[in-house]
Amino acid sequence: MATQSPFSLAAGLLGQLGSGLQPPAWLVDELQQRLVLLLNHVLMQEPQAQARLVRHKGRSVRMQWRGFTLPFVATPAGLLDVQAGTSKPDLLLTVTEESPLALVQTVLGGERPAVRVEGDVQLAADVNWLVDHLRWDIEEDLSRVIGDAPAHALARAARDAAQALQQFVRGRPRPPADKAPA
Repeated sequence: MATQSPFSLAAGLLGQLGSGLQPPAWLVDELQQRLVLLLNHVLMQEPQAQARLVRHKGRSVRMQWRGFTLPFVATPAGLLDVQAGTSKPDLLLTVTEESPLALVQTVLGGERPAVRVEGDVQLAADVNWLVDHLRWDIEEDLSRVIGDAPAHALARAARDAAQALQQFVRGRPRPPADKAPA
């Protein structure tokens, strides 16, 4: 008698859950606003990133995966805002991996998921630069709240846990593309 792996069972459940549930519109709006606040916080710590975005003021980027979308527009200050409406974006970035489990494995493995890029080439190049060069210094932000030593200890513990999780994920086989849950 063959037994089913708990990971394939989890992948099936995640696939069904992701395709059948849609959060309420107010929650999606609130999460988008919070994400914009976080991204702007990180952008404000890097003047070169803001200078790149200033060149694209008024241009829009829509990131999407399955039924989830994040529509952004560059502001004149070199920051981001949530784009209102459903107009055609200047740049459309679509994550092509359909399986939530495979997507999580890719990200936790330290890799970028496959993305289909449609639209403005220069805007795409600058977005790619931002992805490559922007990093949130969470330890610095945390040290402002709880002090340097506790922030350093928490950050070290988080890095160790993330490294252990990445090693675990890299050791797990990925589901085949033809058998990935929809």
